[in-house]
Amino acid sequence: MMNRQSYFNDNTKAALKHDPPGEWMPMLPDGCIRLSSGFPAPNLVPTEALNAAVNRLLEEEQDLPLHYVGSPKVDKLKEQIHARMAKRDMGVSEDELLITAGACQAIDLVARILLDSNTVVAVESPTYMEALEIFQNYTDHFISIPVDQHGLQTNKLEEVLVERKQKGLPLPKVLYTIPTFQNPTGTTMNEERRKHVLELAAKYDFLILEDDAYGELSFDASPTPLKAMDIDGRVLYLGSLSKVVAPGMRIGWVAADSEFINAIAWFKKDLDHPFAQATMASFLEQNDIGERIQVLGEAYQDKCAVLLSALEQHMPDSVSWYKPEGGYFVWVKVAGVDTSQLLSQALAEGISYIPGKYFFLNPQDGKEYLRLSFSYADKQEIVEGIQKLSNVL
Repeated sequence: MMNRQSYFNDNTKAALKHDPPGEWMPMLPDGCIRLSSGFPAPNLVPTEALNAAVNRLLEEEQDLPLHYVGSPKVDKLKEQIHARMAKRDMGVSEDELLITAGACQAIDLVARILLDSNTVVAVESPTYMEALEIFQNYTDHFISIPVDQHGLQTNKLEEVLVERKQKGLPLPKVLYTIPTFQNPTGTTMNEERRKHVLELAAKYDFLILEDDAYGELSFDASPTPLKAMDIDGRVLYLGSLSKVVAPGMRIGWVAADSEFINAIAWFKKDLDHPFAQATMASFLEQNDIGERIQVLGEAYQDKCAVLLSALEQHMPDSVSWYKPEGGYFVWVKVAGVDTSQLLSQALAEGISYIPGKYFFLNPQDGKEYLRLSFSYADKQEIVEGIQKLSNVL
């Protein structure tokens, strides 16, 4: 019988040794309260405005947006993203930005041009599960740096860098970080640590891959992105409209020095997504994204407050959590409980969450943690969901 796996390349064979992609997403029973869902609530997706954008686009341009190349609004979207970045003190030139199919594709493309089987990557612990899966497709060499209530512990990063240099061990080529409203912890790297991590990048000669998918969803004022503080061109910035418009549109981008962008563009062989990009440009022409972000920030702040209040009211003393300043998530520690084993009981009671183990390179490090999202469920569901989770605990 043919051994089909013998045809796989080394990257594929290495990737298949890890857990199947998407294993963290359980099948949810009907009526389950989805505190696992890290995407916008239905009433916060601008369906009417997007419908109007599509109709306006097709009326104005007929078939042009439906071809591989045709709609001038594809270039317009790039201008709109440039303008949005400039408002956040991240001025980049035309050849320093590439639109991608969401931030996830951008992560994969950056990994493709920078990583090989010997590359060392530094990651936060915990961090975004999809990023871990992507990086593991290219290398098995990682340094995990812990996160606390103030984000990445840059002093721990420095200790590791000093030790590796003294021992002659390879230093990381890339640090992947979500410094603002991190997924899964909801924490934000403070200004002192932001300056420190840029200093370390210059001293130890590594690049920083800054994932800012949640950066504008602030309850107060959004911190300055690392990209805006970067004077050496070491930060490759990942942006996304998934969280502020609609995730299914798959509009993200990477901003970096032109040499990086040229290399990424060489390997980006999906022929772009001209209809989605033109539709987004049409939407942004008629809708003030700044006003929309303010509305979202207020809505998520209200829902987060409900979640935190419910945790305070219903959770036992053995449970603790971080208080986020923006984004989608609350990171919860349940002392003495394996949250992955608890999940089946929670689902049976009609409440879902993501077990913490999926956010760590070593799943044992996440046994006592779980991620809750306040973005999708409504306020009544959030309270009911926390009551159900408390009962299970």
